[in-house]
Amino acid sequence: MELEKLKEFINFMNENSLCELEIEEEGKRIRLKKFSENQPVIVSQMPSPAAKEEKPGKREGVIEIKSPMVGTFYRAPSPGAKPYVEIGDVIKPGDVVCIIEAMKLMNEIKAEIGGKVIEVLVENGQPVEFGQTLFVLEAV
Repeated sequence: MELEKLKEFINFMNENSLCELEIEEEGKRIRLKKFSENQPVIVSQMPSPAAKEEKPGKREGVIEIKSPMVGTFYRAPSPGAKPYVEIGDVIKPGDVVCIIEAMKLMNEIKAEIGGKVIEVLVENGQPVEFGQTLFVLEAV
């Protein structure tokens, strides 16, 4: 990506008081994040999920639910509430499996495919990255 284009994105962030901006272009995902007015803008470059190759040796019949965003993972709708899913639960497409908080917004994460929950890989309140595996399901 051209330096001039990055400068345009940084100016756009500053003009609109944005702390974070994520762009996907030409098979590359770029995230700009500003931590405070006194710190510089951080530039990170990651390959797009579409550009990633499948890892050899994946278990057959196993489905992963991955984080669609960066944020804080929560298993339940509130601190004292029952988790959305437990190990052994059978879920169907559209079921809410967790919440990811990003920039003070609570985002319900829904299953895109059904299956039986066999692993929960993230602890409640733990930060998660884009594409990080949250749950492992067994096809039913």
